[in-house]
Amino acid sequence: MNTVLNIIWFVLAGVWLFIGYVVAGLIMCVLIVTIPWGLASFRIAYYAAWPFGREVVSKPTSGAWSFLGNVAWVILAGWWLALEHLFTGILLCLTIIGIPLGIANFKLIPVSLAPLGKEIVDKG
Repeated sequence: MNTVLNIIWFVLAGVWLFIGYVVAGLIMCVLIVTIPWGLASFRIAYYAAWPFGREVVSKPTSGAWSFLGNVAWVILAGWWLALEHLFTGILLCLTIIGIPLGIANFKLIPVSLAPLGKEIVDKG
């Protein structure tokens, strides 16, 4: 079932979200200082393309540096990625078939705002 949901997701929303995260990651990798944000963006890009069957959990070892990094992330790229999730979720909710995918999109907004200190794991 996860495979079917992932394929539908990728066609309707995942490809655009993937592109947005990859562009943000490339922009972040231009400067050496922001490479950790770029790597986090690439990690979340793959998750945004194929989210079903996986989940985001907080790393227990993340601390104040992750919080400060997330504050910088929101300023640099997180806000427009969150808007992309919001806009895509609203469009998906306009159809009955898209409502579950729209809700899944809304659940990705916190990850788009704070990717540092998070880990993507398979649901088990």
